[in-house]
Amino acid sequence: MDADDTTGEAATDAVSPHSEAVSPHSEAAGAHPEAASAHPEAASAQPEAAGAASATVAAIEAVWRIEAARLIAGLARLTHDVGLAEELAQDALVAALEQWPRTGVPDRPGAWLTTTARRRAVDRFRRERTYARKLEALAHELPAGAPGADDLARLDEDPIEDDVLRLVFTACHPVLSTEARVALTLRLLGGLRTDEIARAFLVPEATVAQRIVRAKKTLAKAGVPFEVPQGPERAERLASVLGVIYLIFNEGYAATAGDDWMRPALCEDASRLARLLAALMPDEPEAHGLAALLEIQASRAAARTGPSGEPVLLADQDRRRWDPLLIRRGFAALARAEAAGKAAGAAPGPYTLQAAIAACHARARTARETDWRAIVRLYDALALRAPSPVVALNRAVALGMADGPAAGLAAVDELSGEPSLQGYHLLPTVRGDLLARLGRYEEARAEFAHAATLTRNARERELLLSRAGDPRGGVAGTTGGGAPGTRGGGTTGTTGGGASAATGGGGAPAHTGR
Repeated sequence: MDADDTTGEAATDAVSPHSEAVSPHSEAAGAHPEAASAHPEAASAQPEAAGAASATVAAIEAVWRIEAARLIAGLARLTHDVGLAEELAQDALVAALEQWPRTGVPDRPGAWLTTTARRRAVDRFRRERTYARKLEALAHELPAGAPGADDLARLDEDPIEDDVLRLVFTACHPVLSTEARVALTLRLLGGLRTDEIARAFLVPEATVAQRIVRAKKTLAKAGVPFEVPQGPERAERLASVLGVIYLIFNEGYAATAGDDWMRPALCEDASRLARLLAALMPDEPEAHGLAALLEIQASRAAARTGPSGEPVLLADQDRRRWDPLLIRRGFAALARAEAAGKAAGAAPGPYTLQAAIAACHARARTARETDWRAIVRLYDALALRAPSPVVALNRAVALGMADGPAAGLAAVDELSGEPSLQGYHLLPTVRGDLLARLGRYEEARAEFAHAATLTRNARERELLLSRAGDPRGGVAGTTGGGAPGTRGGGTTGTTGGGASAATGGGGAPAHTGR
């Protein structure tokens, strides 16, 4: 995510959901050292109490990550205001941070948070008489008195899944900028704090806070309905949702900038969102296709970096370190995508095709066993569904592996004048590798050195400079395949010149040895 102006209302963004409220408890656990010295038995009890409080806070954070989307979605349905819904959810979180360290985590923490938040909504609307009709609706749903068993049973009947799906489409609404969609999605659906999002994308916290505040205001001003779109609009809006999740994963899988090759937490958040979306939309082939793609790609995470965090290209990875569970889940999701597509009479979409490419690599026990001709055919199909220069570059790499480096280089050279690839570091990277395989080492050296000046990722720059110093070295740039993380023209976390593959922007994963 590119940094933007950080002035204005950024500082008004509500809350970091945990840090401020946690500090009173940790302070209380270790307060009054003089009292502790006067009463040794109390002193010995303090570490135990502090440990219990810390465990409770950790449990609250875990509950929040799991329940935030459902909680905010349910409140948004009742209030028709995403900003207010998040504020009420945060109020409930603060109440939990105040009460649960004393009373313990309830058996059904999600229901507790929902009940508390709805009661806060009732109290708020009582104070604001302009919301009289909303109060009547809420009061009818929520019985008076303290939360009880009947109260919690009623919550189970609410259409939680429908609410979450509405929240997904609202957070990814096209009226918002790409950066705002990403920030709002991670905040509302991922349960991330503002500072966590800022760290993940290497931008100031105030910048992210401003994006979130502006996004909420934009949604309110535009009167965006809290609903799942239907008819022709549904496909366009779904593409936006898939593109945001894909973008988040890309930034974790191959970071745009900074000192780290990967940011695994972002990959995990994106994979979780993809699974959620696939569960909410079981008849949508591309929802399953995206989930499959991310599962298979994430399976390689442990093998993609060396002991010092240096990149390990696909040809050099120890495939025994690939996660077999994620691969199996990816294959299962791909099968669901293909079955749903056949049931709908639709050809495989861009994400399903990319998942099929990733599956070709996952099935190969060694790099030499990779079925490159199958990958070329899949890229041919992808070029028909989502044509772009990045897809063409990927196909050229696969062609170079299937038919030899000369064939690949000829295809790459056809793209040399493409405006959207100017400044794109993977173009000279791929060209350098093909030249090295042809024995044209001095030309390869120049291409790798040029590519190193274009990337903003320190680890990737080190790798490219190493290749420039020894172009006879490993095979960089041609043995990857099906890996998200390519970026066009320096755009923020996006692929293929600023859009995901699903939106026709050509964000197909490049064969960069990842």
